[in-house]
Amino acid sequence: MLSLPGDPPGGRRAVAVWGIGVAVYFVAVVFRTSLGVAGLDAAARFHVDASALSTFSILQLLVYAGMQIPVGLLVDRLGAKKVLAIGAVLFTAGQLGFAFSSSYGAALASRALLGCGDAMTFISVLRLGARWFPARRGPLVAQLSGLAGMAGNLASTLVLARLLHSVGWTGAFAGSALAGVAVLALLLFLKDHPEGFAPEPLPHQGAAAVRRQIAAAWREPGTRLGMWVHFTTQFPAMVFLLLWGMPFLVQAQGLSRATAGDLLTLVVLSNMAVGLVYGQVIARRHEARLPLALGTAAATACLWALTLAYPGDHAPMWLLVVLCLVLGACGPASMIGFDFARPANPAQRQGTASGITNMGGFIASMTTLFAIGVLLDATGGDYAVAFCTVFVLQALGVGQILRLRGRAARRERERLVASRVETVHVPA
Repeated sequence: MLSLPGDPPGGRRAVAVWGIGVAVYFVAVVFRTSLGVAGLDAAARFHVDASALSTFSILQLLVYAGMQIPVGLLVDRLGAKKVLAIGAVLFTAGQLGFAFSSSYGAALASRALLGCGDAMTFISVLRLGARWFPARRGPLVAQLSGLAGMAGNLASTLVLARLLHSVGWTGAFAGSALAGVAVLALLLFLKDHPEGFAPEPLPHQGAAAVRRQIAAAWREPGTRLGMWVHFTTQFPAMVFLLLWGMPFLVQAQGLSRATAGDLLTLVVLSNMAVGLVYGQVIARRHEARLPLALGTAAATACLWALTLAYPGDHAPMWLLVVLCLVLGACGPASMIGFDFARPANPAQRQGTASGITNMGGFIASMTTLFAIGVLLDATGGDYAVAFCTVFVLQALGVGQILRLRGRAARRERERLVASRVETVHVPA
């Protein structure tokens, strides 16, 4: 990818400013995934079954997914700094509320508030990356943003799990909420864009103009392809890390909680390593986007099939390790969705398009979380049946990707040719 006229220069200041946004996203993911290591504790604290336990994460993701298009519009209108500040206030309040909740209803309300704040972070970070770095750095910056989120997942797995067993529920969740206060202070130093690269201010928009902006983003095949790539690749790891990985490894595979925690950590470490590789590959070979996404989906389906169908009561440790390594590639593969949506939309529609794309994986995760909880209750805890939901959602997503890939490729070529013609006619 070549630099385009008007590209921001990047550099150390860009890294510092973008790093502030990444820090907010890091804390949001710590809070989002905190239930993944506390699922069994939450079931005991609130006296709930598997379906009710899954409702925590489903509600959080429902709020997150439902907020994506409004957040995208807000980012396009207000800029990343203001939206990140609102998000940080909301997810910190949600984490504090969860710490002191003594009833199931209060805990649900706290997770919904947390999901609302969490929803405002990632799209804002993507916008910061687009404003501060040249376009050719886009794939790598997006992957690094996702990597920071997985670092938050790792912190949740390593730190919060230990806090739960040392200081208890309230101490662990209330103590972690202090990180939200810290990133709010950091936001004082954030700028939406470099000097001289301010975007054109958007005129006042009524409801009709907002609908037109959403419709224009949706009409682009690249936006829809990006959404389905995100849908197909993100949810297997999200469901595993967010809620059902720990119960599956402990109850279905007979592992200790410590060993299960190590395997969850392995998913996160694999994600961080694969994210660096995928970002570099796509930055150099843009045509590798779809093969990487489809290859990751196929590998995930194969490993889940082997694990669930393995003869005997438990899958061997080597197979569980390989499964976790492959699940680690799901997050980086989902980031490829933004690399389809970004070039398909002009700058003033980037937030909206990113919001549509980001909805995909969270809708799939929410659906799978609910289906697994219902099937576990219906089958008396048969994880092999419950986790077959993964194959259904992946088949739906792959079908849509194959349907849209040709149209998206043709449209992207047309835009590339048009941008080259425009570049040739830029006056000296």
